[in-house]
Amino acid sequence: MALVYLSIAFVAGIYLGSRLFLPLEVALPLIFAAFLLALILRRKQAFLLCGLCLAIFLCGGLRFQAVPTGDELQQYRWQTVEVIGVVDEEPEPRDSSTTFHLSAREIGVEGEWEEVSGVILVRTARFPLYHYGDMLRVRGELEEPPQLGDFDYRAHLARQGIYTTLYYPDVQFLEGGHGSKPLQWLYSFRERMSESLAASLSEPQGAVAQALLLGLRGNIPSSLYQDFQRSGTAHILAISGLHLAIIAGILLSISVSVFGRRRPTYFLVALSTLWLYAILAGMSPSVMRAAIMVSVFLLGAYLGRQRTMITALAFAAALMVAISPQILWSVSFQLSFAAVTGIIFLAPIFQGWGARARAPNILVDSFSFTLAAILATLPLVAYYFGYVSLVGLPATFLALPALPAVIVISALVGLIGLFALPLAQVIGWVGWLFLAYMTGIVGLFAALPYSSVAVGRMEIYLVLAYYILFGAALWLGRKEVFLSIGAGFRRAAGGLGSISHRLSARWVLFPLLIIAILVWVAVVVAPSGGRLSVSFLDVGQGDAILITTPSGHHILVDGGPSPEQIMLRLGEELPYWERSIDLVVLTHPEADHVSGLVEVLRRYEVGEVLEPCFPHTAYPYDEWLDIIEEEGIERTQAQAGQRIELGGGATIEVLNPPQEFFEGTDSDINNNGVVLRLAMGDVSFLLTADVFGDGEQYLLDQGFELRSTVLKVGHHGSDTSTGPEFLAAVSPQVAVVSVGADNRFGLPSAEVMDRLKERLGEEMVYLTSEDGTISFTTDGERLWVEAGR
Repeated sequence: MALVYLSIAFVAGIYLGSRLFLPLEVALPLIFAAFLLALILRRKQAFLLCGLCLAIFLCGGLRFQAVPTGDELQQYRWQTVEVIGVVDEEPEPRDSSTTFHLSAREIGVEGEWEEVSGVILVRTARFPLYHYGDMLRVRGELEEPPQLGDFDYRAHLARQGIYTTLYYPDVQFLEGGHGSKPLQWLYSFRERMSESLAASLSEPQGAVAQALLLGLRGNIPSSLYQDFQRSGTAHILAISGLHLAIIAGILLSISVSVFGRRRPTYFLVALSTLWLYAILAGMSPSVMRAAIMVSVFLLGAYLGRQRTMITALAFAAALMVAISPQILWSVSFQLSFAAVTGIIFLAPIFQGWGARARAPNILVDSFSFTLAAILATLPLVAYYFGYVSLVGLPATFLALPALPAVIVISALVGLIGLFALPLAQVIGWVGWLFLAYMTGIVGLFAALPYSSVAVGRMEIYLVLAYYILFGAALWLGRKEVFLSIGAGFRRAAGGLGSISHRLSARWVLFPLLIIAILVWVAVVVAPSGGRLSVSFLDVGQGDAILITTPSGHHILVDGGPSPEQIMLRLGEELPYWERSIDLVVLTHPEADHVSGLVEVLRRYEVGEVLEPCFPHTAYPYDEWLDIIEEEGIERTQAQAGQRIELGGGATIEVLNPPQEFFEGTDSDINNNGVVLRLAMGDVSFLLTADVFGDGEQYLLDQGFELRSTVLKVGHHGSDTSTGPEFLAAVSPQVAVVSVGADNRFGLPSAEVMDRLKERLGEEMVYLTSEDGTISFTTDGERLWVEAGR
């Protein structure tokens, strides 16, 4: 245990160095004296150990003081500069932005260039996409990282060696290939795997699969992520020590059940699978640290020696802190260490309880590793995230059994999708089932009253008190604890041999059960044939309308401002096996209509696009055009007079734009938008995009049939549209306003809402901001409406 004490002393010294300046002329004599004392009293083990611990403690303090506290870029803050640098980590795309680290090489101020070193945190638009190793030229004002309420964001970045930020600069791509070749290959492979999963699975299951397999959490809808937090299962999404420790425990149990304990095969399989998983997750520093700690746990379980495991864990933690002292304050490092420590000490005790209950081994092991990790990390979660989940244990226990299947099937889907996407999509149906089960469990527990309790800013002394009591309880019962640990790991190594003779039958019954469930779900979710369905999707401040024709074809009109939201809504509305859209209509190239469609083109097989082809080159329309060209999608220019037969008596007529574009109006880009009239029998829908009054007057002057059952109110309910004369000509029975809640434009206009309510009645006016997705279904005679909220 001497190495444990020395490791603790070094880490304590690191902490001291962060709090107290230790002059070198004072520290070196003290270190020399401590070593000398240890040497003189080496025959007395206690004095020897105390002397070495004191010396190592002081060395830790000096090591922290050697950490840089700034870089050359700080002197250029609050100046508009140009920087040439290289993206040194894989960028993190979010719903509407992308964040990446730019390692600066040159900086220019007023045309004067010089070499510089340092890393800038850059935030820019979601598109275009950048990659690790890209050399970029950026222009903007360098800033000091801000403080975000109680969260010390500035210190958080400083621990990563970042002291400067740059928000939404002008970015020019120079060339790629400036990173490490192995990392470039790894990130490229990971990105292709991500694209394969996205193209094979509907949302939100696809985003969860990317998070669990690859560690990419940027595409998870915020509402779903909040469900994971409230249910106490957010740790499942983060590839940290908590996540890997639970997986490693289950891997160990399964490996022993398959390969037996007589040979080291079970240990090597579990260890290699763990590191393969870490590689797929991108081998970020946090993932590497977690994998090292969990590997120590696996080694200890293989050797069956608790002392070896604790010693190796303490030494590994101290070594990582010595290499990078700032990680001592890293949340992921603390969670990793706490989770593995908890599993070492607590899981065997719980396994012993389970053995007495004669429960199935796999259930006992899953429960034991989960409970141990949760109890060990509970105060850290409360301290850093400000909440405690009251349902975390049962939610995790029920969700975790799906995790191994999700990871294995997701890996198969990702790999096979690189070569045979249709086959990957079929396999993805099975993955969707397990992912839907997991998200369903999470949503169920998150919806329970008091599923989580906000604790606010938790005091650090409460965290310390928890761990002191935790350690004291283990120390007082150390004899029983150590006996339990030995028995627990021997039992884990014994595994599930008692059921191995039944595996052959299960290999047949389990796939049949999965197929039966998929068929049953398909029957439930499959759209009824012969009817026309029109859904106004809740995508925030923008438009997105999904049309399903009587013959089962899908048409998407606009995609809203958020890639995340449009993918989530399509996943909710379309069957899990549907990965194609026959026609995508872009009414006009503004961001609140086209941004989501960029992601749709990437993830779905799109047959054709229809758009006004209005001259426009701004972001993200240029990205839309690039993908259409890359994918070879047929592009048709929309013009008034076009007619599309949808089958089953349903038709679409294009009423706008005219053959010659509007010029000199209040908004040419809006007035030249695509206006569609969708009809089936006696029921019709008028989709007016964002046309202003000039566009509405053109529609009136042309004598088009405008009378419609349902009106999609123009321009999100703005007073620029839906004039009295136009509304009278349409004479709708129902109106839908596609608008975001609490939007910065103050829409919909009170004047327009009063006009609609006066003509239609308040109950016949729907807002996506209040009612969620609004779905209409018709057989040509009757009309059914269903609101999401």
